[in-house]
Amino acid sequence: KKRLLRKRFSHYYSEDGAVDWRQLPEEILLQIFQYLPLLDRAFASQVCRGWNQTFHMPELWRCFEFELNQHASSYLKATHPDLIKQIIKRHSNHLQYVSFKVDSSTESAEAACDILSQLVNCSLKTLGLISTARPSFMELPKSHFISALTVVFVNSKSLSSLKIDDTPVDDPSLKVLVANNSDTLKLLKMSSCPHVSPAGILCVADQCHGLRELALNYHLLSDELLLALSSERHVHLEHLRIDVVSENPGQQFHSIKKSSWDAMVRHSPKFNLVMYFFLYEDEFGPFFRDEVPVTHLYFGSSVSKEVLGRVGLTCPRLVELVVCANGLRPLDEELIRIAERCRQLSAIGLGECEVSCSAFVEFVKMCGGRLTQLSIMEEVLVPDNKYGPDDIHWEVSKHLGRVWFPDMMPTW
Repeated sequence: KKRLLRKRFSHYYSEDGAVDWRQLPEEILLQIFQYLPLLDRAFASQVCRGWNQTFHMPELWRCFEFELNQHASSYLKATHPDLIKQIIKRHSNHLQYVSFKVDSSTESAEAACDILSQLVNCSLKTLGLISTARPSFMELPKSHFISALTVVFVNSKSLSSLKIDDTPVDDPSLKVLVANNSDTLKLLKMSSCPHVSPAGILCVADQCHGLRELALNYHLLSDELLLALSSERHVHLEHLRIDVVSENPGQQFHSIKKSSWDAMVRHSPKFNLVMYFFLYEDEFGPFFRDEVPVTHLYFGSSVSKEVLGRVGLTCPRLVELVVCANGLRPLDEELIRIAERCRQLSAIGLGECEVSCSAFVEFVKMCGGRLTQLSIMEEVLVPDNKYGPDDIHWEVSKHLGRVWFPDMMPTW
């Protein structure tokens, strides 16, 4: 067998019997290069002329992540400036799936904009601008950022995914995006973009009928936007993320009509509505008064017992609930109500809260095996005359159909 194989692939061997790697077919070498980290790929390109040619094949440059940071203040490994120059010179027209990962420095954000402004010969399909720490793009002159981003919007006629959270994008630049990519845009993430108005995002929804995923802040959400996303011309929405963030204590928030949410559910009955709340307790007034089709609900700061009670009454589609903090009043009644009303609930996490052991067992019993994720800190569970911390895991495990233990706080 070995002799037959050696004869069949004899052109891959040198006279001394060793494998002649230079004779590897280009398609095989290309596949090998695709598995190599960029630095190893660069070293391999120095082996011979054939490998260097493979290194520059367009297929290897369609997807690229620029990592930009200042060495003195970042743990990230930066993309070498010489490589950036080479990419712009030889491969900018090959780039299709691009992301920029920048640290907290303004210099890194400026470098990202400089690269964007030079991508005049490319037609990107996806673009992501990622700030790994504080939003450094927000510290740039707005005109500089918009000018660089517009270069991509104008030259990319098939942009399908755009992630521009924490950036100074504005309404006019979104109009340029829509004018050139309305037929292809499917995903848009733009949370914490203060220069965009409700009218600006409405323009996107009105024109981009293929939009399937959208992430934005609550101040951009409107009845008109939901109705636009529910129009007959629009495809079924799959994912809508809303960040409800308080900029100032006592901030007033508008309400969304139940009829607008109902229209959304009729049009896209399987869509996920993800809501993150970062509010002061006295700012929840407009929320959970009427039924809302939220599926994933996260309270990142303290939320009152009253609000959690309203969640059980108004969120029948709820699948996941995370409560980071509540206070010192037990949530027994609220959890039982959620178990009764939220029949699709399959994941729950409780942080700095209090629940009696008996109420928690009853909650798990009502939900049963559909609870695939149950993350409860041990400190949350208050012992009572029926269950204590030593035996509650047996009772909960019995109703879940699997072994379960409460989470424990690390002691370090």
